Amino acid sequence: MKTPRTIVAALVTCAALSACGGQGTGDGSAAPSPSGGAAVTDAPSADPVDLTAPSGSVPPGRPSLPPKPGNPSVPPGVGATTLTGTVEAGVEPGCRLLDGYQLIGGPADVLTAGAKVEVTGRAKPDLLTTCQQGIPFVVESARKS
Repeated sequence: MKTPRTIVAALVTCAALSACGGQGTGDGSAAPSPSGGAAVTDAPSADPVDLTAPSGSVPPGRPSLPPKPGNPSVPPGVGATTLTGTVEAGVEPGCRLLDGYQLIGGPADVLTAGAKVEVTGRAKPDLLTTCQQGIPFVVESARKS
């Protein structure tokens, strides 16, 4: 007899919690958050912070690597960077590194460990990967040098 009471109590609790989650007034006003902080729909502060890093900067927490001679150079394309050097295998399977950058994409037959290459693309420091090494660099083109 105790099992049906437990099931009914659980169902009533679930119904009550789901009803609380859908209490929108429809007038666009924001309800205060449970923590007492400002709701997500509040107006932004008068002094917004620009979270976009300028091109070529190193994000916080990542060590700055000394530039190697000739790397990187900026080709005629806006924002594209060219790296030249020897591809190294990363510690994780399938990860490839070039001058402190983790190569993302590109032709697998060209970007093999030990190959001397010239790669054009863009650094994406905010891109999350499983390789745990290097700044992510999205390859737009690659050729053996």
